[in-house]
Amino acid sequence: MWFSGRFSLLAASALVTLPLLGACSVGPNFVAPAPPAPTSGYAGTGGDHVDLGQGPAGRWWEGFGSRELDALVERALINNQTLAASNATLEQARQQIVAVAGRRLPQVDANTRIEREEINLSAFGFSPAALGGGVAISNPTFNLYTVGGGISYDLDLFHHNVRALEQARAEGEAQRQQTAAAHLTIAGRVATQVLTIAVIRDHIAAMHTLLDDSNRNVELTKLRQTLGSGTLVDVLTAQAQFADDNSQLPALDQQLAEARNMLAILVGTSPAELGATDFTLSQFTLPARVPVALPSALVRQRPDILTAEARLHAATAAVGVATANLYPDINLGATYSQAANSIGSLFAPEFRGFDIFAGATAPIFHGGTLKAEKRGAEANARAAAATYRETVLEAFQQVSDLLSAMATDQQTLVAERESDAISARSLDLSQKSFKIGNSGVLQVLTANQSHERARLALIDAQGKQFLNVARLYVATAGGWLPTGS
Repeated sequence: MWFSGRFSLLAASALVTLPLLGACSVGPNFVAPAPPAPTSGYAGTGGDHVDLGQGPAGRWWEGFGSRELDALVERALINNQTLAASNATLEQARQQIVAVAGRRLPQVDANTRIEREEINLSAFGFSPAALGGGVAISNPTFNLYTVGGGISYDLDLFHHNVRALEQARAEGEAQRQQTAAAHLTIAGRVATQVLTIAVIRDHIAAMHTLLDDSNRNVELTKLRQTLGSGTLVDVLTAQAQFADDNSQLPALDQQLAEARNMLAILVGTSPAELGATDFTLSQFTLPARVPVALPSALVRQRPDILTAEARLHAATAAVGVATANLYPDINLGATYSQAANSIGSLFAPEFRGFDIFAGATAPIFHGGTLKAEKRGAEANARAAAATYRETVLEAFQQVSDLLSAMATDQQTLVAERESDAISARSLDLSQKSFKIGNSGVLQVLTANQSHERARLALIDAQGKQFLNVARLYVATAGGWLPTGS
């Protein structure tokens, strides 16, 4: 229909041409915080086991050389319910960006309506009798069919919608980084839980070895009592030591069960479906050199820092939104309709109607609401800036603490190995001396307890070194997201 085409062309030309008249953004423009100097921020270097540079690779857990650990991390990244919720929230943020972006485009709507109407002539001042020549007539009743549509466009002179889209994108980036942080955290928790299980199992194995020694002591005291060179007191003392050592196993078994249950939750399965977790520390490789991000790289890749930066960006954009609300706004639009009392004549030229309009709104008095909202947005931006700085400082502190731990872990491990070797030698000599009758059972039991403490301390030192490496990986690694995120 020629009139419909002319109308559409006229409306489209107006809506495309008028925005070119100019618009300006109000409010501050976001500037990303400058990164720190490469050598600033950390209190230590981590000793000879740390390489300061760009940091670990995305799949940092592979550095421990365990396919079983790699498989569990992969299962967790796919099945963990916390990550499923985080991924869904990220998708919600993405759709919100699309929704806000759509508000910047012309809004087009269509409508259709079918009505059955009765006109009240008296309401318009007409007398039914007069209209009927003295004979009262009924109010006319008829059908009305309407088809039409409209188009509107916000000129957004002061970029309210532009700032709103900027804010939505920054909030989406914050959620994306939160999701990356969730993936990084879950991978770190799985690695930590696996290493914890290995430490507990090594504890249990050490306790069984010590129980074997304690049991041999009981048998030796019984033999000496039978031969007349020992006493019942010696036997009871050895049995008491065996019972005390044996009493520690149930607590370790409980710790192992709880650690497995937690690992199952992280992997997103039930403990019964988790599979074997027969880990020992000997199955893992301690990286000879741990890559650690420099402070200048850390602030550009650590998800919690990037989340805080994105929130600062969103808060800055919100100031622009609140500022734009203080200025006038202009909307352009047009409507078109065809209305007739029969379907057959609905699209006849004489039944059409349209209008093209431009409307302006300007705030005059809102009781101080708009200015208060702007001041509140500015305060929120200052709070976001402070939170960003605090997040960076806390990240530097965490990495510094772990670097200090890395520098001392090896020294502690050397000392514990020496203590374990000395206590093992002392226990061996005490047992040999007891066998030939040169010493009493108390000396053997004392040596046995010393060796027990030294062996468990050595296992704890080894486990702590592995755990600190895992924590350092997490503290300096970048976020990890599935392909396409």
